[in-house]
Amino acid sequence: MSEKATKGVQLLRGDPKKALVRLSIPMMIGMSVQTIYNLADGIWVSGLGPEALAAVGLFFPVFMGIIALAAGLGVGASSAIARRIGARDKEGADNVATHSVLLGLIVGIVIALTTLPLIDEILMAMGARGRTVELAVEYSRVLLAGAVVVVFNNVGNGILRGEGDANRAMYAMVLGFGLNIVLDPVFIYTFDFGVVGAAYATMVSMVITSLFIAYWLFIKKDTYVDISPKEFSPSREILKDILRVGLPSSLSQLSMSIAMFFLNRIAIMAGGENGVAVFTSAWRVTMLGIVPILGMAAATTSVTGAAYGERNVEKLEIAYLYAIKLAFMIELAVVAFIMLFAPQVAYLFTYSESAQVIKGDLISALRTLPVFLVLTPFGMMTSAMFQGIGEGEKSLLLTIFRTLVMQVGFAYIFVHYTTLGLRGVWIGIVIGNMVAAIVGFLWGRIRIGALKKNSALQST
Repeated sequence: MSEKATKGVQLLRGDPKKALVRLSIPMMIGMSVQTIYNLADGIWVSGLGPEALAAVGLFFPVFMGIIALAAGLGVGASSAIARRIGARDKEGADNVATHSVLLGLIVGIVIALTTLPLIDEILMAMGARGRTVELAVEYSRVLLAGAVVVVFNNVGNGILRGEGDANRAMYAMVLGFGLNIVLDPVFIYTFDFGVVGAAYATMVSMVITSLFIAYWLFIKKDTYVDISPKEFSPSREILKDILRVGLPSSLSQLSMSIAMFFLNRIAIMAGGENGVAVFTSAWRVTMLGIVPILGMAAATTSVTGAAYGERNVEKLEIAYLYAIKLAFMIELAVVAFIMLFAPQVAYLFTYSESAQVIKGDLISALRTLPVFLVLTPFGMMTSAMFQGIGEGEKSLLLTIFRTLVMQVGFAYIFVHYTTLGLRGVWIGIVIGNMVAAIVGFLWGRIRIGALKKNSALQST
């Protein structure tokens, strides 16, 4: 089969440092717009009152579960395609892309068919009653009906990333989230749909984004991969390859949500309801700082995947270490900024008179909690590298170790066995994350050492 050497493919097969920079910048931009959308969405809905905000919040864990599964399939497709590009296996890359799209369509349909009839019971099981549940059911039905679109968006984006086309992956993200920010007030207030309007705005945005992705993949056909049902050859091995990275990636995202649940409980234990208000506010700011690392991690998966497929361990190692170095330098600047402007940042969350009571604790949190970001690249790039080489289970173990074992474990110990109170939560999270990052980095070095050894043995 003839090979189209697109710019993205040439980038993946070229200088790993250049590839990392060129691929990570668009991903950082796309993820930044997503973060802005998350904030804007909450602001628009909050104008409808506490019941509407509670209704959206009620469905949020269910929707995050769907997004986690969809994003995981995207990562699985991205890794499998990148490895075949490195191995110059055009036919294999095409087949992976076709498998990914079909798998995404099946998963989307299954999600809609299984959750739509049960959504009332699921939401009521969370403890909500009355008008809040009614609003939540109306809101969730719109998004569940469009589950296929949600999954296709993530899979399509993963295919583009896998072939080094980070620009179009970014265009899709910016278009979707940017459109959503604009459409939210139109559907909620201008059309007077209320909270359901927020769901319609999300769905319309996703459908338009999906049309663009479908146009690039199926009509314009200027991508590296050719998705054709005629050429489709069912393969259990390809399916296992996608899921071996995809499912652990989904579970990793879910483990982060579970960790947040426990950390909220620990914050309540340490400082009551005010403790949770301080923690969630400081955590939101800290998560803004993690956006550059996420962009770099997505690029690392593609670049290390291509190097692994090429059986070029040296290139793989250069990409892995360079990603850590760049992300480390960025996070140093981010942490310094947050700590320096902690009082000004805290004001954004405490401008009302009633919120003044948490201002001191919030400034303290903002000067402690973000410190863990400095070493986060050492662990997160290792996870991304494991995904790149197709060993998703190692990435999952590392994430569970970081979030549920070290982060939650240390926070609990510092609150339970010291008199530090809320400050103990921040110190525990920082120490837990830093220990996990060092352990992850050492594991990554050992794995690359083993790959070098195998490569040396094969060449003798």
